Amino acid sequence: MALKTGSEYIESLRKLNMTVYMFGEKVAVPVEHPIIRPSMNAVALTYDLALDPLTEDLMTATSHLTGKKINRFNHIFQSTNDLVKKVKRQRMLGQKSACCFQRCVGQDAFNAVYSTAFEIDEKYGTDYFERFKSYLLYVQEEDLVVDGAMTDVKGNRSLSPSQQVDPDMYLRVVERRPDGIVVRGCKAHQTGIVNSHEVLVMPTISMDAADKDYAVSFSVATDTPGVIMIYGRQSCDTRKMEGSQIDVGNSEYGGHEALVIFDDVFVPNDRVFLDGETEFVGMLVERFAGHHRPSYACKVGVGDVLIGAAALAADYNGVPKASHIKDKLIEMTHLNETIYSSALACSYEGSPTASGAYLIEMLLANVCKHNVTRFPYEICRLAEDIAGGLMVTLPSEKDYRSPELNGYIDKYLRGVDSVPTEHRMRILRLIENLTLGTGAVGYRTESMHGAGSPQAQRIMIARLSNMEHKKSLAKHIAKIPE
Repeated sequence: MALKTGSEYIESLRKLNMTVYMFGEKVAVPVEHPIIRPSMNAVALTYDLALDPLTEDLMTATSHLTGKKINRFNHIFQSTNDLVKKVKRQRMLGQKSACCFQRCVGQDAFNAVYSTAFEIDEKYGTDYFERFKSYLLYVQEEDLVVDGAMTDVKGNRSLSPSQQVDPDMYLRVVERRPDGIVVRGCKAHQTGIVNSHEVLVMPTISMDAADKDYAVSFSVATDTPGVIMIYGRQSCDTRKMEGSQIDVGNSEYGGHEALVIFDDVFVPNDRVFLDGETEFVGMLVERFAGHHRPSYACKVGVGDVLIGAAALAADYNGVPKASHIKDKLIEMTHLNETIYSSALACSYEGSPTASGAYLIEMLLANVCKHNVTRFPYEICRLAEDIAGGLMVTLPSEKDYRSPELNGYIDKYLRGVDSVPTEHRMRILRLIENLTLGTGAVGYRTESMHGAGSPQAQRIMIARLSNMEHKKSLAKHIAKIPE
């Protein structure tokens, strides 16, 4: 099959019979729901840009399995150039959508499972790698969106999976049959799951022998019986149902998260890529996290939009030449580019795994994500500072359009006389969207916990810091014998 267009992608979702709940009710037609639709548009953009001559270099790749052109989101990294193009793609898509475009977790899951399955087979003689290659070929040929599902709800976090009072706090195998397995559990924070054709499940933490039933990786279609999605709330989400283009800030695009229940879901053997090999769970988790942490170069693209919006707010407020405004915009740019530089660095320093697939440099990848847990918060703070208090006290678009009120609002909320009041309202709503509203899920809040909380990165940075080598360097310079 050729690469799909965005509209063909949306129509392919329409054919799925997914079980989606929102506000306590089942969503009859998810593709038509006004809260879901903007997030679907963001995914559709990744299809259309793959067909655009101006962006196809970043959006497509040559499959190492077939030699055909595929969407780069379904590609296994074959070189450091692939890793670098991923980072540049992330920034570009962030600039064009100003939101989470939801496909990064799937690609990072592909690459983690691919290389780990190869090494499991090398040790145990299993056939996980061939199963996964067949699955990947299907995804590439059908040009599908795959959700990567790692985060378990965890229950009592001081206890391992097998020690939980409720054994379903981590997703697990509850039955093994000759033709497959049955799984039960829940995955949280599932970015883009309602806009995906498939879900690729992985364990969430390292495990020991007692946790064998929890050491499982597999994939199923998102409309498989027993897969239940509960749509997550976002700040200002119901504004999308009001029909106001101004009030939502970003009227075209958005992201979403969901809680995904696996209620005794059957998985056929050819879709199982890990089952009980607990000693490889740590490898899988670390490789996924390693790949996913520089994926947050998307925040740099969204940051570009937010910095531009803050600069426009300053223009519209009449203070673009104020020294403190210039300094704040410089600081925002410095922080944004620092994230980008570490994402590029870990990609340029990548190296091949035993499978041939390339892996980023782990220490720099964790440094990148640790920067992301801090810098977007400061960028948001500075943007809010520049925008002013009107950003959160602005009247609605209905008030602005009201014949009785328009004259007052247009008169009293104008900044620079040459700039229409409506333009000022639009840019303030965009800043609100990115820092406090639905866009904040894909920028501010996700920057903290997506791909692991700050402590997860600090643990990896400590593990990879090679402190003894640094000590030996100091001893050598100071002429201290070993």
